[in-house]
Amino acid sequence: MSSTDDEQLAAVKDWWDRNGKPLLTGALLAAVIVLGWNLWQKHESNQSQGASNLYQALLETTLTPTGAPDLAKVAELSGKLKSEFGGTAYAQYGSLFVAKVAVDGGKLDDAAGELKGVLDKPANATLGEIARQRLARVLAAQNKADDALKLLDGDADKAFLASREELKGDLLVQLGRATDAHAAYEKAKAALSDDAAIGGLQLKLDDLAKGDA
Repeated sequence: MSSTDDEQLAAVKDWWDRNGKPLLTGALLAAVIVLGWNLWQKHESNQSQGASNLYQALLETTLTPTGAPDLAKVAELSGKLKSEFGGTAYAQYGSLFVAKVAVDGGKLDDAAGELKGVLDKPANATLGEIARQRLARVLAAQNKADDALKLLDGDADKAFLASREELKGDLLVQLGRATDAHAAYEKAKAALSDDAAIGGLQLKLDDLAKGDA
């Protein structure tokens, strides 16, 4: 081997020592990251499927001859959703379902507990607002309209503005504050299209107008 060949070999070895090993380490690290990501994605997919199956089973508890849910099954499935998939959207939609079952059964304290659990740490903004408005209605049914009204303080997302303002109007009517209720209903009406505003909301405004007459 010539001295030139020796020099080239030495240069390659030197380059490898300086760059090859770090590159190999980087390649291995990249491979580990990709493998980890793929495994995580698979885990998330399995988790999502498992939560979806449990939620579907929870909804199917109403498929009884009377249409009333199997309460024991509801408790069992909702418990599994919370323990295995707590904090996920599926688990929180399950809580909304359980709250509805509780309301239908006249168990308002149980319903409030489920809804507060979602509202404390909602999986997303939509679930948070749904839980907020439903909890406000439960509080109103418990003759706690003032507390319900406080729950609706602050700004609402545009998609929920009409329903929140209409709910405020309902609560204000319950509290005997007709003028404030009228203003809330008008805000709700303004947030809707003309066609959508014709219906229950307009009837509420008409009822208030009759009361002022």
